[in-house]
Amino acid sequence: MTTTPTTGPAGRTVTASTVRRWSRPFVIDVRSAAEFEARHIRGSYHVPLGTLAEHSAELAEHLDDPESPLVLVCQSGVRAEQGRRHLAAAGLDRAHVLDGGVPAWAAAGGEVVLGRVAWALERQVRLVAGSLVLTGILGGRFVSPRLRLLAGGIGTGLTFSALTDTCAMGAALARLPFNREVTEPAPAAVVERVRRREPGPVR
Repeated sequence: MTTTPTTGPAGRTVTASTVRRWSRPFVIDVRSAAEFEARHIRGSYHVPLGTLAEHSAELAEHLDDPESPLVLVCQSGVRAEQGRRHLAAAGLDRAHVLDGGVPAWAAAGGEVVLGRVAWALERQVRLVAGSLVLTGILGGRFVSPRLRLLAGGIGTGLTFSALTDTCAMGAALARLPFNREVTEPAPAAVVERVRRREPGPVR
């Protein structure tokens, strides 16, 4: 038996098992094209966060369907929450954020589409930040105490990222060639696919 969500606080997170019980959820994936290509929820729409931010008013008009519960998805929930805020600012305040993102959906037995394997940006950020902190600590001990400033700088950056709900390192990594092998879709094409209710990759 399928159910639809009842009226409640906007922007609340929702579990994968709950979404799977909903009737006709409208799932919007705000990750990069490379991440979406690697693995995405079957039937989801690809709307990169940047496109959603720049065209939130236009997209809000096409996403405002009371018959379809709106769920925003990313890798963990951070970018999806940013997308929810953009839509709320545009007047659409009924979106939910999938707790745990695509990995949680797959773990709950939800169907996913697999493609070219790629590391999620959040995983890349953890690798780079962790490596720099480790380099700073070891370098500060065996090379020069000044290298400990590197670890402090990364810690400061991560704290600022958490407080502002942004990620400068992630934005920088997204511009690297291996993260741009899959071309980001044109905003106009993204909006049109949503308008026409055509899920999947935007070619």
